[in-house]
Amino acid sequence: MTATHDHTATGRPGPADLAQERPPRGPVVRPLGRRLTAEFTGTAFLVAGVVGSGIMAERLTDDPGLRLLQNAAATAGVLVALILALGSASGAHFNPAVTLVDRFFGGIDTPTALGYIAVQVLGAIAGAAAANVMFDMPAIEWSTTDRSAANLWFAEGIATLGLLVVIFGVVRSGRSAVAAFAVGGYIAGGYYFTSSTSFANPAVTIGRAFTDTFTGIEPASVPMFIVAQLAGAAATTALILAIYPRVREVADQVIVPHELTGSLDRR
Repeated sequence: MTATHDHTATGRPGPADLAQERPPRGPVVRPLGRRLTAEFTGTAFLVAGVVGSGIMAERLTDDPGLRLLQNAAATAGVLVALILALGSASGAHFNPAVTLVDRFFGGIDTPTALGYIAVQVLGAIAGAAAANVMFDMPAIEWSTTDRSAANLWFAEGIATLGLLVVIFGVVRSGRSAVAAFAVGGYIAGGYYFTSSTSFANPAVTIGRAFTDTFTGIEPASVPMFIVAQLAGAAATTALILAIYPRVREVADQVIVPHELTGSLDRR
């Protein structure tokens, strides 16, 4: 008699039996604490990279152009590495503007989005303090760099809009594997094509107020930078929908594919 399954002849389950018995795989749920830890860690190291490389650049040269080049290269390198390292845990937003737009498109639920934003801001402050201490400076030293000007606010809106178009465009076009390099490349370029040097991130903006160095921004200049960044984020939603009307289908893969939460809005 011919056996229909391997275990008929051997007494042990065969591959066909195991395939039938194995329950179908559903979304893997990453505990919220792990996602928040990843967002805190990534944002902290990002700001430490921005501020620390700025301090090092100040100490290495008096040439402002060379300082900017060093700061841009270091920031881009750190950002690419962090996205690759932590993206699978949280998506590697490291930016409230990214989180808010992703929430709008349904890639993340509201409680998680609020948690992301909170730890991103705390991480940014921690990263600035860590960079200060690494270079034998006070952990908290308010910046005195005035960045209050209409052209800088406009630049921040453009910088944020461009960053989000890159992120969501790369993901929607099915090239998430290169998202880290696209984001790092855009930020490196943004240092040069925007008059504000492309902060493009409300959490990073807040963090940079805590260091009186080359990369700092005085606290009085922070609110309008954030307003401009949020305006750029709002404009992005309309632009992305015009270019990629079905972007909501991949919103849970921003910036890079990561394990899913159990309560995503699948609009």
